[in-house]
Amino acid sequence: MILGRRWGGASSAIPKNHDRAIYNGGMNPKAHEPDSLPVPEPAALAQSEALAAALRAEIAAAGGWLPFERYMERALYAPGLGYYSGGVRKFGLFAADGSDFVTAPELSPLFASTLTRALAEALAASGTRALMEFGAGTGKLAAGILLALDALGVAFDSYAIVDLSGELRARQRETLEARAPHLVDRVTWLDALPAQFEGVVIGNEVLDAMPVRLFARKDAVWHERGVAVNAQGAFVFADRPAVSGGSAGNGADAHWPEGVLAGIEGSDDYIAETHDAALAFTRTVCTMLVHGAAFFIDYGFPSGEFYHPQRVQGTLMCHYRHRAHDDPFLYPGLQDITAHVEFTGIAHAGVEAGADLLGYTSQARFLMNAGITEVLSEIDPRDVARFLPAANAVQKLVSESEMGELFKVIAFSRGIDGTLTAFARGDRSHTL
Repeated sequence: MILGRRWGGASSAIPKNHDRAIYNGGMNPKAHEPDSLPVPEPAALAQSEALAAALRAEIAAAGGWLPFERYMERALYAPGLGYYSGGVRKFGLFAADGSDFVTAPELSPLFASTLTRALAEALAASGTRALMEFGAGTGKLAAGILLALDALGVAFDSYAIVDLSGELRARQRETLEARAPHLVDRVTWLDALPAQFEGVVIGNEVLDAMPVRLFARKDAVWHERGVAVNAQGAFVFADRPAVSGGSAGNGADAHWPEGVLAGIEGSDDYIAETHDAALAFTRTVCTMLVHGAAFFIDYGFPSGEFYHPQRVQGTLMCHYRHRAHDDPFLYPGLQDITAHVEFTGIAHAGVEAGADLLGYTSQARFLMNAGITEVLSEIDPRDVARFLPAANAVQKLVSESEMGELFKVIAFSRGIDGTLTAFARGDRSHTL
């Protein structure tokens, strides 16, 4: 299932998922070579090898080739062994604490406080009193939202968390009991989505956690990229020609999403992701939402930028110990695998499900509109020990060179007239 995501690369000064756009069509020069990464502890390596053995068996049973989407799903979510289901520490500020990345809620409590202003406005505009968060990570965002709602005097009945990781659920409960003990009784954990929901939905860095399909254009012919095992037992990429509306050779389906890939200009070699799982998830959430709003915050672009002719290597990236690299076969189950979000498809999926597009803008504009400078001003500048770290964190959240521009906010609604303050200026819905 989906889980909270991250930010930060080899240092906290660069975006978590390094943008590969327009480096003369090449790889990001800041990405690390896999052989420069720390070696896991023996117990972790044993867990990784158990998952690798299961993947090799699945590939063999499938005739020697597995779609990359399935490999990514298993590497992230295989019960007890996947990255998000195997108990590996994920969220933290430094590699030394055993973590791999940091998310905005981990970076600063001001993120949650500011986001809550928009959530409170959506609750009031829709006349609802419930919230639901997907992939709550360590629980810091949930705790921050609950405390901010309480401080604002916003009436709400419940806060549901959808997260299938038992390890993360335990951390979330610990965080909530430590930070918002008087509000824990309003929090519930769900194993499955309800058929209907009235309220406000939050998903921070959730969509990028969805498995993606990989396609490679070689010699002007599109192929679906899958995973095979070589003679040495190592995982390798293996491509099969994708046929529009049909299937590839060897009896394996490789349907070509021609509406997406045919629109990519040129005939040069090119790698691209499609986001079938994220689109399906968006449709499900927007169908479930019968009244209220759904906010998704993630890094990515509209389709025109996502499938830019010069983005020849796609956006797939892996993260391990706060370092980025491009080898998804390294330490299966111990590293994160992610891709940028293509927001045009997400917008269409939500609208097709019957929801209204409430807004789409950069994280910087969203937070500025929602009042992050006002939230920061509540800290006395003379209290240097508190104010300077808070101001530095706000800079990271809104700076164009850090999280402010790469991250976007998209929201859907049912039963809300007009827009919200957070989208009142700088809305980019027209770019989708």
